[in-house]
Amino acid sequence: MIGWYDWAHGREAMIRLGPDTGPVVIIALPLFEEANRTRTFAVTMMHALAERGVASVLPDFPGTGESLIALQDSRLTMMRDAHEALTLSFDAAGRQTYAVGLRSGALLDPLSLNFGRWHLAPQSGEDVLRELVRIKNAETCGTARYDRYTIIGEEDGPVRIGGQSVSSDLLTDLSGALVLANHGPAQRTVRLETDPAPADRKVPGAPLWRRAEPGNDPVLAETCADDIAAWLQTCAG
Repeated sequence: MIGWYDWAHGREAMIRLGPDTGPVVIIALPLFEEANRTRTFAVTMMHALAERGVASVLPDFPGTGESLIALQDSRLTMMRDAHEALTLSFDAAGRQTYAVGLRSGALLDPLSLNFGRWHLAPQSGEDVLRELVRIKNAETCGTARYDRYTIIGEEDGPVRIGGQSVSSDLLTDLSGALVLANHGPAQRTVRLETDPAPADRKVPGAPLWRRAEPGNDPVLAETCADDIAAWLQTCAG
């Protein structure tokens, strides 16, 4: 079901699945949606959560999806404000919220007073910047060479990266952005078995964000849904 939510500077759309009562999982896709490689996976995971009696939403944030705000006019602070506003709207309705961040989507929830955070292969802002530098350098075919400093300072307006116009303000925001790290059961990190970084759990699966074309991994989606549903029970005490 398609829904919407309001934040300080407008209204954004979101997909809603699952029951209309009880806890709600707010899913944040990777920034720039990594060439649309993870949206189908996220929706598959939402269906799996609904089968387990867990409600979830997949919102557009300012500058993402079908947002009326262009990416070149968006900032990380705006996306975080929108995430917080969505959290507060559910809180006002008496529903507990839990943040689920995929990859750099884990950077969007630090301002939100969620009851817990579950992250899949989370990235820091510096990780994202390195990816963007790599993409930009590949596009120039050696005619120019960028690093994290020159890509932020490129021109005085939006920078074209991977076919998208990204504001230097957003790139600056990313340069110091960290995933909020709380200890205890209210914070859970899951990574793929091939990822050497520390995690609460390592699971088998394909890194969809590395594929040349959008894809899906229904088995991984079911595994993540199982893990999230069990984790919600732990958070609830």
